[in-house]
Amino acid sequence: MANQRTSRWRRVSLWLHVITSVGWMGQALAMASLLVLALTTGDSAVRAAATGMAEHVDHTLLAPLANASAFTGFMLASATPWGFFRHWWVLAKFAITVVQLHLGIFVLSAALGTAATTAAPTVPLAVGTALMASAIAYQAWLSVAKPWSRTPWTSAAARQRAASQPGAPRWLLATALAVPADIGLGLVVGFPAPLAEVVVLAARLVARQREQRAVTPGAEARAR
Repeated sequence: MANQRTSRWRRVSLWLHVITSVGWMGQALAMASLLVLALTTGDSAVRAAATGMAEHVDHTLLAPLANASAFTGFMLASATPWGFFRHWWVLAKFAITVVQLHLGIFVLSAALGTAATTAAPTVPLAVGTALMASAIAYQAWLSVAKPWSRTPWTSAAARQRAASQPGAPRWLLATALAVPADIGLGLVVGFPAPLAEVVVLAARLVARQREQRAVTPGAEARAR
């Protein structure tokens, strides 16, 4: 019964990861379409409206979904034997997500805010949002295909410990509920507020470090 409950919570976490990732990609495509409209129209009113709508989509939908997608992905990696750095395809997804979050928050969002204020969208801005959607699609392919082999720096002892680790406890997988809580909070305060997600992820990463330091008795000897 306990395993069934754990599996149920894992499915909930995976479901949240899938729908938020699809939502992130969909909103990126919507923003790209609006920016292309703004760049190609000859009507200044349409240009201003399309750019403003793209900025609104980014602020109210894309940013919360991006945060939730990244959070659920990181939690699934940290709560299962997949880890972050044991497989090339997982490492590639992790790196792409970190880059996307950085560029989306500090580059694209800032540029989009300026474009909405001045009603002057740019081609690089439209290209950037299209590339964001393409990167998410590529990550989906990585999740399905799981290409390549293990990373070379994963020690035999670490692989032995990962294989012998039990499934994540129910309470850990249930923390995926931080996603709807933070999305609701963002709607109330008027801007993305991934507070619970950051706290939960930080706590899990600290706990994961402690777990990795606690070497299973005999694991290293068996690995040798």
